[in-house]
Amino acid sequence: MKFWLVCAALLALLTVSTGAQAQKKSSGGGAGYNTGIGLRGGGWSTGLTVKHFLSGKNNVAFEGLLTREYDARGGRLTLLLEKHLPLADIRGLQFYYGAGAHLGVYQGRYYFDDVRFRRGKDKYYYRQYAYDESNHVVGGADFILGLEYKFPDLPFVAAVDYKPFFEVFRGYTGFYNDAALSLRFVF
Repeated sequence: MKFWLVCAALLALLTVSTGAQAQKKSSGGGAGYNTGIGLRGGGWSTGLTVKHFLSGKNNVAFEGLLTREYDARGGRLTLLLEKHLPLADIRGLQFYYGAGAHLGVYQGRYYFDDVRFRRGKDKYYYRQYAYDESNHVVGGADFILGLEYKFPDLPFVAAVDYKPFFEVFRGYTGFYNDAALSLRFVF
């Protein structure tokens, strides 16, 4: 449900705007800041976010995320390269997209397999519980779409993003969705 709400909000804001106009190049290539440090709270993970605009590049930023994973009992370091596009109608509002990669470590946990099968008219249920005590190194690719607003008279930026990621974990692969809100102090 979060995924569709974030997609609808992004699409609505992009549709309402009449297009991106190039702003005069200032600090951060038009973003109004060079570096931002803050917190990111999401459905899959929460942690620290640091964004820095690259000098000499037009609205290109490097973002690092150090997050704690709820379900997997572990942490992840994500590095992203993002392209920012100012939206024409609202000063301080930018759309951004990008890609990157992550590495992390997850701890084992309790899990169960629920097997259901039928023989004739009877149903049989079988549950197997297990506990995995080992740590697992994970890696994968990340994508990001988001909206960011720089408050005009305050040194803060608020952002909402959708970050799908592909991950290899214990020999298995998976595609996951993550949406989050971020608040950064900028300078």
